[in-house]
Order: sequence, then C-alpha cells, then structure tokens
Amino acid sequence: MPGLRGGLTTRGWCTLAAGLAAVLGAVLLDERDLLRVAAFTVVLPLLATLVVRGTPVRLQATREPGPPRIPVGSDCQVQLVVRSTGRCSGKLLLEDGVPSVVGASVLGTSMLGTSMLGTSMLGTSKLGNCARFAVASLPRDRAVRLSYPLHLVERGVHHLGPLVARITEPFGMAEYRCMLAGRNRLVVTPVVAPLTGMPDGGERGTGEGGAGPGQDALVVRSYRQGDDLRKVHWRTTARRDELMVRVQEWPWRGGITVLLDHRAAAHRGSGPTSSLEYAVSLAASVYVHLARHGQRVRLVTEDGVVRPSGTDIRDHTIDTGLDALAALRATHHRDLASGPALTGGQEVVAVLGAVGPTAVEQLLAHRPRGMRSHAVLLDVAAWDTEGDGPPAAAAPDPAQAARLLVAAGWSVTVARPEQPPSLVWDRLCINSRHQREALR
Repeated sequence: MPGLRGGLTTRGWCTLAAGLAAVLGAVLLDERDLLRVAAFTVVLPLLATLVVRGTPVRLQATREPGPPRIPVGSDCQVQLVVRSTGRCSGKLLLEDGVPSVVGASVLGTSMLGTSMLGTSMLGTSKLGNCARFAVASLPRDRAVRLSYPLHLVERGVHHLGPLVARITEPFGMAEYRCMLAGRNRLVVTPVVAPLTGMPDGGERGTGEGGAGPGQDALVVRSYRQGDDLRKVHWRTTARRDELMVRVQEWPWRGGITVLLDHRAAAHRGSGPTSSLEYAVSLAASVYVHLARHGQRVRLVTEDGVVRPSGTDIRDHTIDTGLDALAALRATHHRDLASGPALTGGQEVVAVLGAVGPTAVEQLLAHRPRGMRSHAVLLDVAAWDTEGDGPPAAAAPDPAQAARLLVAAGWSVTVARPEQPPSLVWDRLCINSRHQREALR
C-alpha cells in the first residue's frame, strides 16, 4: 500500500529500553534468569515490528467533501467511505487532515448500522489539525461510511486530507501508517447576497465595437468535415465565396467591469468581519447579479489584473468569478493602478476601500465625464473597532472622495458595516438615476 510505514509505538520504545536496561543489569549482576527475561523483553517489541511490517493490510478509502464551492459561514458534511478487503487485526485510528481555518465537530457515525464503532474529534498531530476516528472493528468486504461536519469560517481555497490510517498490533508495541486518500480541494466562496434592480442604463449596455445595441455579434469560420450544414452562414459564404459556418452568437452588450479594491492599507478590521470581507462579498454579489441578468461582466482588481486570468470575458462564468474571489488576498499596493483596465466603453461598478484625492484622480484620469461609472465607498473607519492597524482618524473621509466622484459624473453611495449589500446596491441604483437626470 502506498505510504506504508512501520515502527515502534511509545509503549514499544519503553519496553525496548526497559529490556536493554535489564540486560545490562543482568550482565553486571550475573543473573541468568534476569537475563532470560530481559532478552524476551527486548525481542518482543522487535518481533512486533517484524509482524507489523510483514502483515498485508488491504484498506481502501475515498472522501466525499460535498459541493466543490461552499459559501463562507456555512456548514458542510465530509463523508469517508472505508472498506477492508482482508483481515484487519489490531486497533485502527483514522486521521483526516482539516485546515486550521475550519472547525470539525465531535461525532463520527457509521451509516450502514454495522458493528463498527466510530468516534471523531478535532485534534493535533504531525499532520496538523485533523478529524480522528477510533475504529473498534471493521467488517470485511463491506463499505463503512463515516462523516464529520465542518463549519467554514474563512473564505479561501482550502484542502482536506490526506487520510491516514494508523493500525496498532494487539500488544500496542508497534504500528504502521498508510495513506488511504490524498487531498481534496475545498473552495469557500464569499457570501453572495440577492440583489435587485440595475443602475441607470445598465439594462442596455453600451460600448465600442463594430456592433450597436440590439445587434448580434457573430463568429464564423471555414467549414470543416462533419460540421452541421444547418449552421452554414450563407451571407458570409456568398461574400467570401467560401463555405462558412456559425461558431457562436450572443446578444451584443458593451459589458460591465466590476472593480474591487483589496489593498491592505485601504481596509480595516480583521477576519470575517473586516471591511475587506465586506467588499469581497459585495463585489461577488454584484458580479453574480449582473451575470445572471445577461450582462458580460469582468472582474478587475485595483492592480489592473483581470480576475479570473484571461481577458476574454465570454469565457468567464459565475463559478470562475467566485473561485477568483475566494482565492483573493489583500495586497500591499499603495496606489490604484487599475486605470488602464477601465478604459473603453464598458460601464464600471467600483467597490472601493479608503481612497483619498490621489486615488480618485487615478480613477478619473481613465474615465472621461459622461461614461457610466458607479462607486461604492466603504466607510472603513466604522470597521476599525478592534484597534488593528492605523486608528480610525487616519482613514480618509469617504465624503470627500464622494464629492469628487459625483462632480465627475459618477453615481456614488457610502457603505457601513451594519448595512446589508442589498441596501447599498439599491441606494446606488437610485443615485445613478438621480445623477443621470442631473447631467441632462
């Protein structure tokens, strides 16, 4: 079995040490009877090690970690299916690695009603945090299903495993370990709040390109053997004098860029209640809401990087966007370098932390007046309640940044920690309509 390792337990090492000490005492005292007992004491743990190494063990296990994407703050059930295809003597202990940022409950159960006894607890071993199951007996050629719940308290990409079996021989002097299952990826996504409505003009979409609103963008290519003749685009075929087929059609929209500011210096607080986590959750909610309403959405961070990787937003899906947000961590950038990514005809929805006049100028330099632009400014001083980082007075006043953005034609709203994302989004939609009317 891969990963098989055998060796003495603590009891075995103590027995061996006691036997060696007895051998030394028997030699010094010239006690032959004591020497026989001492020799047996030395041989016993060594013999147990040989038995352990020579005993074939046939264990199989799989892990079912549940859905591949789970919102932060929710619970999931991890299922372990263990099967023995041969005789398994001795005590069996299963240890499944658990990330330190999640918690395991204290109960493991057999789902088949067998004679197997399973108990689980969260402990610490050489594997780090792990869920442990002590198994009294394992039926042969029958699958036993164990489970333990996890409470997901931190957004991120985590891993479960490996699942390690520790089998001890009846005397408890030697054990062997084997890895039954590797690691499984567990993506903990930000909380997505349900939103309603769209900012002014968001339903129509505008942009630069060869098509106008309401038209179709069309991708064609040369005919290949086996292509469906029903997909032949006869107009292009007649123009090019070559058989052409449609590859993809979609309603044209200029699309929307969601800008997320995740600079460490622009946020306050720590853990799930920080302003950064609020901003990530709000950006995720906006991203999912726009995508579900047929908008072509791309996610850009303050460093100008398009998330997920790749610039063709047609390849981006809700799942890939949530995966990118799950893996997002605070950066140490001081400036907003996302300006070049905001050029073009796309509408912009920016979720910003603490921004001063310099950061506002960096945004406005690439967003001419009249282009539809919206911003949510986080009042990060309201999150600075635990004394982490600079004092609240050091955070720029969001009202000043709001005035500069509104004067440049942006629709703006300010968010505080007690306000749910749905309320903030509703206010932004209302302000966008007022801003549009004021510019007419």
